[in-house]
Parts: sequence; C-alpha cells; structure tokens
Amino acid sequence: MADEDLFTGVLPFVRTAEASSFRRAAERLGVTTAAVSKSVARLEDRLGVKLLVRTSRSVRLTPEGRVYLDRCQQAVASLQTARELVSQSLQEPRGEVRVTLSPVLARIVIGGLPHLLARHPHLTVRVHTTDRVSHLAEESIDVAIRLGGREDSALVARTLLRPRWRTVAAPALLARHGTPTSPSDLERLPAVRFVGPTGRTAPWAYADGSRPQVTGALVTDSGEQVVRAAVAGVGVAHALDFMVEDELREGRLVSVLDALATDGPLVSAVSTPERAKTPNVRAVVGWLAETFARIGSSTRS
Repeated sequence: MADEDLFTGVLPFVRTAEASSFRRAAERLGVTTAAVSKSVARLEDRLGVKLLVRTSRSVRLTPEGRVYLDRCQQAVASLQTARELVSQSLQEPRGEVRVTLSPVLARIVIGGLPHLLARHPHLTVRVHTTDRVSHLAEESIDVAIRLGGREDSALVARTLLRPRWRTVAAPALLARHGTPTSPSDLERLPAVRFVGPTGRTAPWAYADGSRPQVTGALVTDSGEQVVRAAVAGVGVAHALDFMVEDELREGRLVSVLDALATDGPLVSAVSTPERAKTPNVRAVVGWLAETFARIGSSTRS
C-alpha cells in the first residue's frame, strides 16, 4: 500500500463502525451514504480483508475489523489533536467539541451554554447524556463530566464540584407524616428511591453512621424523576444539593436532617492528555469550572 493511501477511507470506516450504520456515519461526515460505503469498500480492497459485515439491517465489525478499528481510532484522535494544535495557533476555540455527562448534570450544563457560546462563537457543542462510563479515546469524546471517582488514572481530571446529600420532602407530605428528627424516622415515611446502573437502589447514609432502610412505591433510574416525585409528594427523597436547589429556594421542597448530611460524589471534567491541551477543551473545561463554582456558592449560601 502506497504511503498516500494509508489514511484514505480510514475516517469513513471509523465513523461507520462507531455508529454501526453507513447512514449515520454519512450524516456526521456530511457526505452521502453511498460515498461512505464505497470508501470503506475501497479500503477493504486495499487491505485485502473484510472489516465490516453488512446486512439489510445492521453493520458490524469482523474480528479483523475490530483490531483495525482500535488502532485507527487512536490514529484519528491523534490527528485531530495535532490539527487543532496547529490550526488553532491563534488560540480561538472553533469547531465541534464532544461532551458526555450524567443526566442529572444536564440542567446545569445546558443552562450555562449561552455563556460559553457568547464567549466562543465559533464553537459547537455536541452533548450526549449517559450514566455509562464512556471510553474517551475510542469514542472520540473531548470531555466527559463524571459524577463519581475517576476510573482511569491516565486521564486528565479537574474537580468541578463537591456536592452534599440533602434529604428532602414536600411540605404537604411532612404535614401528613411529621418531620423526621433522626434517620431512623425515615423508615416510617414513604420514600422515592434511585436505582443506579448496577440495578441496585442507592443507600441513604448519614454522618452518624446510620443507613435507614427506606421503602416506598416508586423506584426510578432518573435523578430528575426523583426530584419531581418528591415535589409531587410521592415520598421523601435523598438527592444531591444542586439537584434540588431551585425547589428548596422556592419552597416546593423542605430539607431535613441537614446536620447529618454527608458529602456526595465528586463532579469532575475528564479528558485524555492529548485532548486536554487543545484550545477547545481548555475553553470548555474552564467554562465548566466557572459554572460549577457558581453552583457550589449558591448551594452553600
């Protein structure tokens, strides 16, 4: 294979494999589906091996394609970083930056976007919400905003917020059942419980070491629905302070047992070492730090 052919068709192949679809890859690349399909086919001809299995309903990787994809994703990420470092020598962020975040953080991040885009008008942000831990390099993600510990020590992380747990309930619910004065009192109140990606309900823990066994009619995997249900009076809830800031300020929820509140999981912005150096990522992470600093000040005022 000639040197000039090394990268021909690589990007269409990578985007098709990531999307499991020629059509979605074409939409992302801004070309036709036929162009992507032909480009990948020519790449396979030059390599002398099938990279993708095509059916009428799906596209999936062959074993050889999976090995090739892993190397190609690393190469594409390195080339993107190199291009940004060179072309953005004026330090003006521009182009698309891909961000993933936990759904419970979406309100904060989306609400603050006008400030970022006013400051950097040539920047485009692609946001994907998921509780799954994304693989940044393999999925071409620039910044992941994570709730919890950093699983990969090789990533560059910046702490954005240290939230605290709040136990909250609607005033009407407390009027019916009474205000709890100790964690054990929660066991006689209906509760709204959150179930995480593992399928297990999250425990409620307090500074005195107690972990009450709460029960209730609603279990949900959505932090936003936990808050909505609490406001509706379905039950008492255990939520991070930034999730209920507005509801507490407006009186739709009341916080109890504050003296026994514990720290919640860290909120961090993580990126690969290569991407962390680019103007786009530096701009986004800097803006995130400012945005979450305002949240932290308001929840503790």
